[in-house]
Amino acid sequence: MTPTSKESPEGASAVPESAHIETAGAFDIRNFIGTLLGLFGLILLAMGLFAFDDGAATKTDGLNANLWAGMGMVIVAIAFLVWTKVDPIRMVVRENEEGADEPRDISPLD
Repeated sequence: MTPTSKESPEGASAVPESAHIETAGAFDIRNFIGTLLGLFGLILLAMGLFAFDDGAATKTDGLNANLWAGMGMVIVAIAFLVWTKVDPIRMVVRENEEGADEPRDISPLD
């Protein structure tokens, strides 16, 4: 017996009646990557703004490397977070098959 199906919002694939579509939400890996890049980028931005002195300028030929690297990381972090919102990961969630929740006795083979 096959379940009846309905079209998904995109109309591309069929989703069984007993199933529904969910998104990964906060557990999307792009959220973690974007958050960490943003945090490290903000730290580098702060170091570039407040801790750039003559010693650091001589090491980088006058280029404020922390400032530029921090700005780049913040921009990439924003791109990751926007990407997560624009194109979320979608999963088809359906009920377990009968007997899937029953514990099984696993014994060694003789």
